[in-house]
This record gives sequence, C-alpha cells and structure tokens, in this order.
Amino acid sequence: MPEIRLADRPHCGHCHAALFPGYPISLTMKEFELHASRSDIPLVVDFWAPWCGPCRMMAPAFEEAAKTLEPHARLAKVNTEEEQTLAARFGIRSIPTLIVFRGGQEVARQPGALGLQDIVRWVRAHI
Repeated sequence: MPEIRLADRPHCGHCHAALFPGYPISLTMKEFELHASRSDIPLVVDFWAPWCGPCRMMAPAFEEAAKTLEPHARLAKVNTEEEQTLAARFGIRSIPTLIVFRGGQEVARQPGALGLQDIVRWVRAHI
C-alpha cells in the first residue's frame, strides 16, 4: 500500500477487513514476525500481562492512542504470559513495556505505564 493512500482507510483485498481498525491488535509470535518485518509502518508493541494492575490501567489509553496514531504506526499488544518466548527474546523484565519496531529492529523502549498524551508524544518522537 503506497504511503499516500494510508489515510484512505484501506481494506484487505482478501477478507475486506480494515487494515487499520483503530484499536491495538493482539500478536502471537508468528503474527509478530509478519507485522515487525514485512511492513514499512512502525510497529508499537505493548508487552503486558492480565494480572498486571498498571497494564490494565494503561490499556484504555493505549487503545485510544491507536485511534490517534494509525495509520502512521500500527499498535499491538503481546500478552507476556501467553508469549513467553517473545517476551524473553526482547528481554522484557518489567511490564508494561512499550517498544517501537521499524524494519524488525527495536528503535525505542519505554518501561512503565503511560497516559494517553504521553503515549502519543513518545511514539511520535520515535516514528
């Protein structure tokens, strides 16, 4: 998809689903690889766990940030309880942790819960 057409609310040619749904997508290891390495769009991942209070507190702000940041960045969530290998691969030691990926490479990391404006500001500074 050419970058100039991203603002046109593009849909998948196969399933016709919106390419940017306006909320963070959940990623498994396989899906992470596809989104991180096969897209020119920066990927912002929230590494979280269901038992984590700060993660649950930040979740609504992260979801709202997707509406603001898409289509210039794809926001996603990785449940560290279900995807322990992925969490270990990136050395996640505290949650929540946000990481920006570009071309499959980590370009920025932010541990700790953030509010909506802080998430948006931080992501924009790194994309």
